[in-house]
Amino acid sequence: MGEQPIFSTRAHVFQIDPNTKKNWVPTSKHAVTVSYFYDSTRNVYRIISLDGAKAIINSTITPNMTFTKTSQKFGQWADSRANTVYGLGFSSESHLVKFAEKFAEFKEAARVAKEKSQEKMELTSTPSQAMTSATTKESATGDLQSPLTSESINGTDDERVTANTTQNSESRGEANAVPFPHSSNINKHWEAELAALKGNNAKLTAALLESTANVKQWKQQLAAYQEEAERLHKRVTELECVSGQATGIKTQKTELNQTIEELEAALKAKEEELERLKEEVQKANQLQTQKDTDSQKLQETETRNQELEAQVVELEQRLESSQIEQENFRKSLRSLLELLDGKIFELTELRDSLAKLIEGS
Repeated sequence: MGEQPIFSTRAHVFQIDPNTKKNWVPTSKHAVTVSYFYDSTRNVYRIISLDGAKAIINSTITPNMTFTKTSQKFGQWADSRANTVYGLGFSSESHLVKFAEKFAEFKEAARVAKEKSQEKMELTSTPSQAMTSATTKESATGDLQSPLTSESINGTDDERVTANTTQNSESRGEANAVPFPHSSNINKHWEAELAALKGNNAKLTAALLESTANVKQWKQQLAAYQEEAERLHKRVTELECVSGQATGIKTQKTELNQTIEELEAALKAKEEELERLKEEVQKANQLQTQKDTDSQKLQETETRNQELEAQVVELEQRLESSQIEQENFRKSLRSLLELLDGKIFELTELRDSLAKLIEGS
């Protein structure tokens, strides 16, 4: 089936500063998906988180790991393979509790899987080690059969190994000590070879016992080293938890300060926008007032224009009437002039007639 996701949540991802080992360094600008994966082929559990195409968490869960809740919404764990400490900031305490429960569950599953794997390896390696040791012993002793068993290879039943080795060597010596009827030189040769084989067998037995004792000593030293490493690891985890808690609080404080600064900047921008809108409203009111004034003036001007147009029409009518009157007056004057001309002509004729009468008389 390969590797499959079995649980997912969202959180802000942090890593411990590799230089100071105190401060948290955010590895994601926003909350990302953090998932538990199970690899059925290798029987391992991993925590994986991606920020785009970049893997910001790739941590294999081991029985030695411990997930620590340093606050109501923050938790961390140390990964010795990646040589770092991961921190997760959740949106609520319930998400943190759920993630911690899954961590403990998969940690226990990893421990059980590791124990089963070790038992399987021991069962597989024990017969192969016995066969290898027996083959080496047979090649070293020639025709001498090795009495070693798998228990003696693993460092147990030392007395039985020594007894069986000695018994088989003596029985082989008795069989080889049968005198040959043809030559005493052959008998001496086999006796010398038997003595050499006995010496080699004794050396190999001593070396085996010494190796078994060394293996026991090495196992004890390894167990002591593992206990010491576990104690130091727990101590480091405790110290990291203490520093991580303070660092988490400091990180939250820094985030809150940044949020406050952003809100103050946004508020200042809104206030500036409000002032600008007020100025625009005032300008709009002034423009509206000016528009109303201009509209009133325009209306007055139109009214005055209509009055002037009426006056012009009236004047035009009066002018037309005056022109008609003047024309009539002119006609009257012409008639009067014609009448006067006629009267003057008659008077002239009358004068001439009177003058002629006077001259005639």
